[in-house]
Amino acid sequence: MTTLAKPQGCTNLRLRRLSRLVSRHYDAHVAASGLKTTQYSLLSHVVQLGPLRPVDLARAMNVEASTLTRNLKPMVAAGWLTQGEGPDARSRMIAVTDAGRAKRAEAQAHWRDAQLGLNDLLGVERVLALHALLDESLEVLQRAGLAEDQGASHE
Repeated sequence: MTTLAKPQGCTNLRLRRLSRLVSRHYDAHVAASGLKTTQYSLLSHVVQLGPLRPVDLARAMNVEASTLTRNLKPMVAAGWLTQGEGPDARSRMIAVTDAGRAKRAEAQAHWRDAQLGLNDLLGVERVLALHALLDESLEVLQRAGLAEDQGASHE
């Protein structure tokens, strides 16, 4: 009779530690474009989904409206995004500018370098297994009502 080992320690702690390390790796690469990874993600979402209302963008990115508003300000000020009138007087639309598309393309090259670097560090087989395990886990948690759809990918 085989007895399965029970997980030891805190899954949340392990995931957070891994997330911080992986985030630092991506941050270091994407920073060469002058963007933070959060800004790159925001540009990527608008490129792939936009133009769209801020409420729809916040939902797609799984962030609070106040966080999105705070993150949009420097992107609009830099000329990478616009926030214009929507279909009615009460709504606004977020759209990417040509400068924003160019900045996103520049950052995407650095993001790709980060991904390839992580593949080299961890090994492609481990990254593929990690992706599969994460995707399966997200699916289970989403079915249980514990997770929101994360929206567009960065690829």
